[in-house]
Amino acid sequence: MPFKSLRELRAACLDLPSGSDAAANAVARRQDTLTKPQGSLGRLETIAAWLARWQGRDMPKLDRVKVFVFAGNHGVTAQGVSAYPSEVTVQMVANFAGGGAAINQLARMAGAELDVIPLDLDHPTGDFTQGPAMDEAAFLAAVSAGYDAVTKDLDLICFGEMGIGNTTPAAAVSAALFGGGAEKWTGRGTGVDDAGLKRKVVAIEAGLKRHAAALADPLAIAAVLGGRELAAIFGATLAARHLGIPVLLDGFVCTAAAAPLAKLHPTGLAHTIAAHVSAESGHRGLLEALGLPPLLDLGMRLGEGSGACLAVNIVRSALECHARMASFAEAGVSEK
Repeated sequence: MPFKSLRELRAACLDLPSGSDAAANAVARRQDTLTKPQGSLGRLETIAAWLARWQGRDMPKLDRVKVFVFAGNHGVTAQGVSAYPSEVTVQMVANFAGGGAAINQLARMAGAELDVIPLDLDHPTGDFTQGPAMDEAAFLAAVSAGYDAVTKDLDLICFGEMGIGNTTPAAAVSAALFGGGAEKWTGRGTGVDDAGLKRKVVAIEAGLKRHAAALADPLAIAAVLGGRELAAIFGATLAARHLGIPVLLDGFVCTAAAAPLAKLHPTGLAHTIAAHVSAESGHRGLLEALGLPPLLDLGMRLGEGSGACLAVNIVRSALECHARMASFAEAGVSEK
């Protein structure tokens, strides 16, 4: 386990490489020679430079793209915050294994490997309205599981999640990190009715009140209000930064999972791009708070890494244009 204490984890969050200015600048120079008006490919140009910066290569590559889907169960579902029972988490993990979920199809179309990692599904986290979701040992174990899952041979990573009830801890973490109260961050998740939405708000308010003493520390927030899959995404996001791998974040839960890193370090999420903005009501505000403009807005709220997988195709397009377009000199096209 890479992190045996919160002190070790905090130190790792504060010691982050800054990426390669030289590689990003080389991409920008090449972009200005290609057969197009400068800047005319918009974010496709900045995506190519982003890949180069975090891969540390003048010419990025996307030979190995991987989607990690972390799965966890949540004790707070006892408060009636989900339209589905907790056993659906295990059932959906089996569906992933059988190739029957949306993420299986989208990963295949994106040319991405899929790795589904269940996290102690038989033992849900604690109900954070009654006590901490995770003690320090459980939190560090989940963070370490995510950190260890990432290998240095990857060129791009997408994160997804599966966990019945997990929009509730995601909203609680968002409220704790950025303020504004429970209602600002709470949406309908799996499709709860008005009564279910109210139960979510009440549960989150109760969690924020119970754990008020922990809310000054982003790591403590992630432990007492989060979930194992959120902690694993946090750990994997940290590992990607240390290993020089750019990251596409999926929806509300993934973004909330990674958000404590932005609170711990001013450029903590610089190696990430928000793949899309979810229809879950808190996601747009969370992206704005983090300064992460989304690539896509398709009204999706599935999770599983589905939006991130769609964005892989945009990133591949950005790299193809950068790598294969001719320069003005090569094409014999007159410059202005």
